[in-house]
Amino acid sequence: MARAELMDFDKALEMFEPVLGFEVHVELSTRTKMFSDAPNPALSDNTITEPNTAITPVCLGLPGSLPVVNEQAVRFAISLGLALGCQIAPSSTFSRKNYFYPDLAKNYQISQYDEPIAFEGSVEVELEDGTLVQVPIERAHMEEDAGKLTHVGGSTGRIQGAESSLVDYNRAGVPLVEIVTKPIYGAEHGAPEIAKAYVSTIRDMVRALGISEARMERGNLRCDANVSLRPRGQVELGIRTETKNVNSFRSVERAVRYEIQRQAAILAKGGSIQQETRHWHEDTGVTSAGRVKSDADDYRYFPEPDLLPVVPTQALIDSLRDALPEPPAARRRRLREEWGFTDLEFRDVVNSGLLVEVTDTVAAGASPQQARKWWTGEIARIANARDAEPASLITAAHVAEIVQLVESGALTDRLARQALEGVIEGEGTPAEVVESRGLTVVSDDGALIAAVDAALAQQPDVLEKIRDGKVQAAGAVIGAVMKSMGGKADAARVRELVLERAQA
Repeated sequence: MARAELMDFDKALEMFEPVLGFEVHVELSTRTKMFSDAPNPALSDNTITEPNTAITPVCLGLPGSLPVVNEQAVRFAISLGLALGCQIAPSSTFSRKNYFYPDLAKNYQISQYDEPIAFEGSVEVELEDGTLVQVPIERAHMEEDAGKLTHVGGSTGRIQGAESSLVDYNRAGVPLVEIVTKPIYGAEHGAPEIAKAYVSTIRDMVRALGISEARMERGNLRCDANVSLRPRGQVELGIRTETKNVNSFRSVERAVRYEIQRQAAILAKGGSIQQETRHWHEDTGVTSAGRVKSDADDYRYFPEPDLLPVVPTQALIDSLRDALPEPPAARRRRLREEWGFTDLEFRDVVNSGLLVEVTDTVAAGASPQQARKWWTGEIARIANARDAEPASLITAAHVAEIVQLVESGALTDRLARQALEGVIEGEGTPAEVVESRGLTVVSDDGALIAAVDAALAQQPDVLEKIRDGKVQAAGAVIGAVMKSMGGKADAARVRELVLERAQA
């Protein structure tokens, strides 16, 4: 795909003011769908794998089928609205949003239009340097997801270049909350970072609430990023583009930066921006045109005739408010202090998107430094090699178990990496992998003494150096012992034995 002409980012910001807006879609972790009793495939423990099997007549809008609102989804939506600092509507209604998508069998989507369940809020977002940014929230409304298209024949799996598309309606009807911000002014050079930090904050928030798995690689959380530019000093907003379904923090950041540079290059030459949706291409780092973006009137909203208004009691709202977890920005500040991390160490965790995993691992009994080390180190490396999310490979409880095995002396770091590999490969729990692979550290003095003596016999010059007081020379013997025992020797005990044998 040809890359559009781009303006230097700093120059673009000299000429134009960026105005941002985000629409984040959160799939809710209810057992069933939004308006039917079909199982919810958004849950990772859902065993449905065959396309078009998690459906009912309601999902497809077949004649005679009637929707029923999922009560748990309503509770989750209220909790999220409260966490966003929103007011909860005493009565909210559903509407039909009419448009044709091939993965929307009814030709309309049940959503909330002029009476959303939550409105007028604000989210505090913390940037890398500690700066706090308030992101204004316009609304959070409930709706159902559409199905999923699989594009066949192209090189990237996207519609561009595909020869055909397959439709899977399993996702149709999955409960969603869409969070819509107001226009975000004053972002300036921080616009890409604010985009990334905002989506990261929403992910942390919904996970802490327990209402969504928020795994972006699975589409549990998706962001539509709106970007417009206006010349410096102009009051009227520029024409916006909406980059759809961006599914990683890094991609959101890159997509916003790209659109600023692309739009600036067009406007600087006297061109105009088309109000349209755009597709983000992870492989090339560019956006491409989708469809002309419709305004609300074009969707011909009208009240959903088959659903009554949602009227939550004040007692329910109060109970959900009392159960709210700590706000994400405040929680991050507290954790950084409790864990004793430097700013750089904590930033590494946050930027890797692994704050939840590290927190859960610490809660499972691991030390903060060890939890950080394993998640941002070996696990992240394996995940990158497999193009997977780290959390999809192993649980926090299993990471904590590996850490405890290392700290107890049962495993060396080298053996622990082998145990980690076995767990990721599905061979069982860390303890089961250690047993099946025979990874336990050898601490028996008899076996260790034999290995030490053999290593000393092969390196008589090293033995003399140790006897002359050059204790650091023992490292060569220790390395030889570890190699001969396949890394299973207790290195600390081997060192003690080397020094003892050298003085004998």
